[in-house]
Amino acid sequence: MTPPVDPNRVAAAERFVIAQRFTALVNRYDVSLPASDGLSPGEPVCFVEQKRLAFKEQVDFRLPDGQTSLFRFKARSVVDLGATYDVTAADGTPIGTFKKEGMKSLLRSTWRLSQPGQPDVIGQERSMPIALLRRAQDLIPLPFHFDFDANGQPILTVERQRTLRDRYLVLIHVPGLDRRLAIAMGVALDALQQR
Repeated sequence: MTPPVDPNRVAAAERFVIAQRFTALVNRYDVSLPASDGLSPGEPVCFVEQKRLAFKEQVDFRLPDGQTSLFRFKARSVVDLGATYDVTAADGTPIGTFKKEGMKSLLRSTWRLSQPGQPDVIGQERSMPIALLRRAQDLIPLPFHFDFDANGQPILTVERQRTLRDRYLVLIHVPGLDRRLAIAMGVALDALQQR
């Protein structure tokens, strides 16, 4: 078994790769540091699984062994339309929250990301034409990209890569953003985007 990546390297990393696994009933992902090309999965960081048949939407992040819990996000309410999701450490310590902005998301999906002690960050689909086309059809997976900023300063970018399975490159532009919150937001963009 591959040993887990050094937590200090994860805390300082500016890029992560999120790759969805092929499964029929539940969303599963592998999160890694990028390989030497900067785009492909490299050293594993964590394994992600959406909780089955949960009363409230919940996604768990574990060490690559699949057993040791690291953090999770969970909806505050049962109805997830406009729900706020809490991101917490394994011991329940709050890391941050995110929420889809309902009215602002009608034409172009918009998310609000919050971290204690930091200004809120707003993320929106980069391309209006792709956003509109994505809403009009479901047959072709379109590459969507989200840019998150606070007061005009880039904070986080999540880019869907053109691959057979869903794969995302998460780029962190500031040192103060908790990497767990950034990874959770990247997974949520795939797991929750169609809701």
